[in-house]
Amino acid sequence: MDKDINIKVKVWRQNGPKEKGHFETYALENISQGSSFLEMLDILNEQLINEGKEPVVFDHDCREGICGMCSLYIDGHPHGPDTGITTCQLHMRRFNDGDTITVEPWRSAGFPIIKDLMVDRTAFDKIIQAGGYISVNTGGVPDANAIPIPREDAEMAMDAAACIGCGACVAACKNGSAMLFVSAKVSQFALLPQGRVEAARRAKSMVARMDELGFGNCTNTGACEVECPKNISISNIARLNREFLKAKFKD
Repeated sequence: MDKDINIKVKVWRQNGPKEKGHFETYALENISQGSSFLEMLDILNEQLINEGKEPVVFDHDCREGICGMCSLYIDGHPHGPDTGITTCQLHMRRFNDGDTITVEPWRSAGFPIIKDLMVDRTAFDKIIQAGGYISVNTGGVPDANAIPIPREDAEMAMDAAACIGCGACVAACKNGSAMLFVSAKVSQFALLPQGRVEAARRAKSMVARMDELGFGNCTNTGACEVECPKNISISNIARLNREFLKAKFKD
Protein backbone atom coordinates (compact mmCIF):
# COMPACT_ATOMS: atom_id res chain seq x y z
CA MET A 1 0.00 0.00 0.00
CA ASP A 2 1.34 3.43 -0.98
CA LYS A 3 2.11 5.88 1.82
CA ASP A 4 3.20 9.50 2.12
CA ILE A 5 6.90 10.22 2.50
CA ASN A 6 9.07 13.22 3.30
CA ILE A 7 12.02 13.73 0.96
CA LYS A 8 14.65 16.21 -0.12
CA VAL A 9 15.25 16.95 -3.79
CA LYS A 10 18.72 18.14 -4.82
CA VAL A 11 18.10 19.88 -8.15
CA TRP A 12 20.52 21.35 -10.69
CA ARG A 13 19.71 25.03 -11.31
CA GLN A 14 21.25 26.87 -14.25
CA ASN A 15 19.92 30.07 -15.83
CA GLY A 16 21.27 29.38 -19.30
CA PRO A 17 23.84 27.54 -21.42
CA LYS A 18 26.58 30.08 -20.67
CA GLU A 19 25.75 30.53 -16.99
CA LYS A 20 27.39 28.65 -14.14
CA GLY A 21 25.07 26.10 -12.58
CA HIS A 22 24.69 24.83 -9.03
CA PHE A 23 22.64 22.45 -6.93
CA GLU A 24 19.80 23.60 -4.70
CA THR A 25 18.10 21.33 -2.17
CA TYR A 26 14.38 21.52 -1.43
CA ALA A 27 12.36 19.72 1.24
CA LEU A 28 9.02 18.16 0.32
CA GLU A 29 6.55 16.70 2.79
CA ASN A 30 3.69 14.22 2.43
CA ILE A 31 4.53 13.08 -1.11
CA SER A 32 2.40 10.10 -2.06
CA GLN A 33 4.40 7.10 -3.20
CA GLY A 34 1.67 6.54 -5.77
CA SER A 35 2.57 9.74 -7.59
CA SER A 36 4.91 9.78 -10.55
CA PHE A 37 8.31 11.46 -10.45
CA LEU A 38 7.12 14.28 -12.71
CA GLU A 39 4.07 14.80 -10.50
CA MET A 40 6.47 15.20 -7.59
CA LEU A 41 8.31 17.90 -9.57
CA ASP A 42 4.97 19.58 -10.26
CA ILE A 43 4.33 19.66 -6.51
CA LEU A 44 7.81 21.10 -5.96
CA ASN A 45 7.14 23.85 -8.49
CA GLU A 46 3.80 24.71 -6.89
CA GLN A 47 5.62 25.02 -3.57
CA LEU A 48 8.30 27.26 -5.10
CA ILE A 49 5.72 29.50 -6.80
CA ASN A 50 3.80 29.86 -3.53
CA GLU A 51 7.08 30.90 -1.88
CA GLY A 52 7.67 33.52 -4.56
CA LYS A 53 10.58 31.60 -6.08
CA GLU A 54 11.28 30.61 -9.67
CA PRO A 55 10.05 27.11 -10.56
CA VAL A 56 12.38 24.40 -11.85
CA VAL A 57 12.40 24.10 -15.64
CA PHE A 58 12.13 20.52 -16.92
CA ASP A 59 10.98 18.91 -20.17
CA HIS A 60 7.85 16.77 -20.52
CA ASP A 61 5.07 16.09 -23.00
CA CYS A 62 3.03 12.87 -23.26
CA ARG A 63 3.85 11.46 -19.80
CA GLU A 64 3.12 8.03 -21.28
CA GLY A 65 6.66 6.87 -22.03
CA ILE A 66 6.62 7.41 -25.79
CA CYS A 67 7.77 10.99 -26.48
CA GLY A 68 11.27 10.89 -24.96
CA MET A 69 11.03 14.43 -23.59
CA CYS A 70 11.44 13.66 -19.86
CA SER A 71 15.23 13.55 -19.97
CA LEU A 72 16.36 13.60 -16.33
CA TYR A 73 19.43 12.11 -14.68
CA ILE A 74 18.22 10.80 -11.32
CA ASP A 75 20.50 9.46 -8.60
CA GLY A 76 23.19 8.63 -11.16
CA HIS A 77 20.92 6.97 -13.74
CA PRO A 78 19.24 8.31 -16.88
CA HIS A 79 15.48 8.24 -16.20
CA GLY A 80 16.10 7.00 -12.64
CA PRO A 81 17.02 3.76 -10.87
CA ASP A 82 14.38 1.55 -12.53
CA THR A 83 15.18 -0.15 -15.86
CA GLY A 84 13.14 -0.15 -19.06
CA ILE A 85 11.16 3.00 -18.22
CA THR A 86 11.22 6.73 -18.88
CA THR A 87 11.19 9.36 -16.13
CA CYS A 88 7.44 9.88 -16.41
CA GLN A 89 6.93 6.16 -15.71
CA LEU A 90 9.05 6.30 -12.56
CA HIS A 91 6.96 6.39 -9.38
CA MET A 92 7.82 7.68 -5.93
CA ARG A 93 7.31 4.23 -4.41
CA ARG A 94 10.85 3.58 -5.69
CA PHE A 95 12.08 5.98 -2.97
CA ASN A 96 11.96 5.87 0.82
CA ASP A 97 11.05 8.30 3.56
CA GLY A 98 13.99 10.62 4.28
CA ASP A 99 15.73 10.08 0.92
CA THR A 100 17.64 12.87 -0.80
CA ILE A 101 17.10 12.55 -4.56
CA THR A 102 19.63 14.13 -6.91
CA VAL A 103 18.21 15.38 -10.22
CA GLU A 104 20.41 16.59 -13.08
CA PRO A 105 20.07 17.30 -16.81
CA TRP A 106 21.76 15.20 -19.49
CA ARG A 107 25.50 15.89 -19.51
CA SER A 108 26.72 15.99 -23.11
CA ALA A 109 28.40 18.42 -25.48
CA GLY A 110 25.71 17.45 -28.00
CA PHE A 111 22.93 18.44 -25.59
CA PRO A 112 23.64 21.97 -24.32
CA ILE A 113 21.60 23.03 -21.30
CA ILE A 114 18.80 25.49 -22.04
CA LYS A 115 17.83 26.09 -18.41
CA ASP A 116 17.86 24.03 -15.23
CA LEU A 117 16.94 20.45 -16.22
CA MET A 118 16.01 21.19 -19.85
CA VAL A 119 18.55 20.44 -22.59
CA ASP A 120 18.55 21.14 -26.31
CA ARG A 121 18.10 17.75 -28.03
CA THR A 122 17.65 19.13 -31.55
CA ALA A 123 20.96 17.46 -32.45
CA PHE A 124 19.02 14.19 -32.76
CA ASP A 125 16.59 15.85 -35.17
CA LYS A 126 19.52 17.03 -37.27
CA ILE A 127 20.96 13.50 -37.40
CA ILE A 128 17.61 12.11 -38.54
CA GLN A 129 17.31 14.85 -41.16
CA ALA A 130 20.77 13.90 -42.44
CA GLY A 131 19.58 10.50 -43.54
CA GLY A 132 16.78 8.98 -41.49
CA TYR A 133 14.16 8.66 -44.19
CA ILE A 134 13.41 6.86 -47.44
CA SER A 135 12.42 8.48 -50.73
CA VAL A 136 11.78 5.37 -52.83
CA ASN A 137 8.38 5.25 -54.52
CA THR A 138 6.69 2.17 -53.09
CA GLY A 139 3.47 2.60 -55.06
CA GLY A 140 0.14 1.69 -53.52
CA VAL A 141 -0.21 0.08 -50.13
CA PRO A 142 0.05 -3.72 -50.59
CA ASP A 143 -1.53 -6.28 -48.33
CA ALA A 144 0.67 -6.84 -45.27
CA ASN A 145 0.97 -10.57 -45.90
CA ALA A 146 2.24 -9.93 -49.44
CA ILE A 147 5.31 -7.93 -48.39
CA PRO A 148 8.35 -10.25 -48.83
CA ILE A 149 10.08 -9.55 -45.50
CA PRO A 150 11.25 -12.41 -43.27
CA ARG A 151 9.54 -12.31 -39.88
CA GLU A 152 12.88 -12.15 -38.06
CA ASP A 153 13.97 -9.09 -40.06
CA ALA A 154 10.62 -7.38 -39.52
CA GLU A 155 10.81 -8.00 -35.76
CA MET A 156 14.35 -6.63 -35.53
CA ALA A 157 13.34 -3.56 -37.54
CA MET A 158 10.39 -2.95 -35.23
CA ASP A 159 12.61 -3.38 -32.17
CA ALA A 160 15.01 -0.76 -33.54
CA ALA A 161 12.13 1.57 -34.42
CA ALA A 162 11.05 1.50 -30.76
CA CYS A 163 13.78 4.08 -30.04
CA ILE A 164 12.12 7.30 -28.85
CA GLY A 165 15.21 9.50 -29.19
CA CYS A 166 15.26 10.49 -25.53
CA GLY A 167 19.07 10.65 -25.29
CA ALA A 168 19.49 8.32 -22.31
CA CYS A 169 22.15 6.43 -24.26
CA VAL A 170 24.19 9.61 -24.63
CA ALA A 171 23.74 10.50 -20.97
CA ALA A 172 24.83 7.02 -19.85
CA CYS A 173 27.91 6.89 -22.07
CA LYS A 174 31.21 8.07 -20.57
CA ASN A 175 32.10 9.37 -24.03
CA GLY A 176 28.74 10.99 -24.74
CA SER A 177 28.31 8.76 -27.78
CA ALA A 178 25.07 8.73 -29.81
CA MET A 179 25.88 5.44 -31.54
CA LEU A 180 22.95 3.50 -30.06
CA PHE A 181 20.48 6.14 -31.24
CA VAL A 182 22.01 6.43 -34.71
CA SER A 183 22.33 2.67 -35.10
CA ALA A 184 18.67 2.18 -34.16
CA LYS A 185 17.56 4.72 -36.77
CA VAL A 186 19.82 3.15 -39.41
CA SER A 187 18.75 -0.39 -38.52
CA GLN A 188 15.03 0.22 -38.78
CA PHE A 189 15.57 1.00 -42.47
CA ALA A 190 18.59 -1.20 -43.25
CA LEU A 191 16.67 -4.34 -42.31
CA LEU A 192 13.83 -3.63 -44.74
CA PRO A 193 13.90 -3.72 -48.57
CA GLN A 194 12.39 -0.22 -48.76
CA GLY A 195 15.42 1.13 -46.93
CA ARG A 196 18.12 -0.56 -48.99
CA VAL A 197 17.91 1.94 -51.88
CA GLU A 198 19.58 4.73 -49.90
CA ALA A 199 21.36 2.57 -47.32
CA ALA A 200 24.91 3.67 -48.16
CA ARG A 201 24.14 7.39 -48.26
CA ARG A 202 22.12 7.15 -45.06
CA ALA A 203 24.83 5.43 -43.03
CA LYS A 204 27.56 7.83 -44.14
CA SER A 205 25.57 11.03 -43.74
CA MET A 206 24.11 10.17 -40.31
CA VAL A 207 27.49 9.16 -38.89
CA ALA A 208 29.11 12.29 -40.31
CA ARG A 209 26.38 14.49 -38.82
CA MET A 210 26.73 12.76 -35.45
CA ASP A 211 30.47 13.46 -35.40
CA GLU A 212 29.95 17.03 -36.53
CA LEU A 213 27.51 17.73 -33.68
CA GLY A 214 30.05 16.83 -31.00
CA PHE A 215 29.02 13.38 -29.83
CA GLY A 216 31.81 11.09 -28.63
CA ASN A 217 33.08 7.76 -29.91
CA CYS A 218 31.65 4.37 -28.93
CA THR A 219 33.97 2.16 -26.86
CA ASN A 220 31.44 -0.65 -26.32
CA THR A 221 30.98 -0.31 -22.56
CA GLY A 222 27.32 -1.32 -22.94
CA ALA A 223 26.05 1.39 -20.57
CA CYS A 224 23.73 2.72 -23.29
CA GLU A 225 21.91 -0.60 -23.64
CA VAL A 226 21.56 -0.99 -19.86
CA GLU A 227 20.01 2.46 -19.40
CA CYS A 228 17.87 2.58 -22.57
CA PRO A 229 14.17 2.84 -21.57
CA LYS A 230 13.15 0.88 -24.68
CA ASN A 231 15.84 -1.81 -24.34
CA ILE A 232 17.45 -1.09 -27.72
CA SER A 233 20.17 -3.68 -28.33
CA ILE A 234 23.80 -2.74 -28.96
CA SER A 235 23.72 -5.32 -31.77
CA ASN A 236 22.38 -2.40 -33.79
CA ILE A 237 25.75 -0.66 -33.35
CA ALA A 238 27.46 -3.63 -35.01
CA ARG A 239 24.95 -3.37 -37.86
CA LEU A 240 25.63 0.35 -38.24
CA ASN A 241 29.38 -0.33 -38.42
CA ARG A 242 28.81 -2.94 -41.14
CA GLU A 243 26.56 -0.56 -43.11
CA PHE A 244 29.11 2.23 -42.80
CA LEU A 245 32.05 0.05 -43.88
CA LYS A 246 30.11 -1.32 -46.87
CA ALA A 247 29.30 2.23 -47.92
CA LYS A 248 32.97 3.23 -47.68
CA PHE A 249 34.06 0.21 -49.70
CA LYS A 250 31.60 1.21 -52.43
CA ASP A 251 33.25 4.63 -52.54
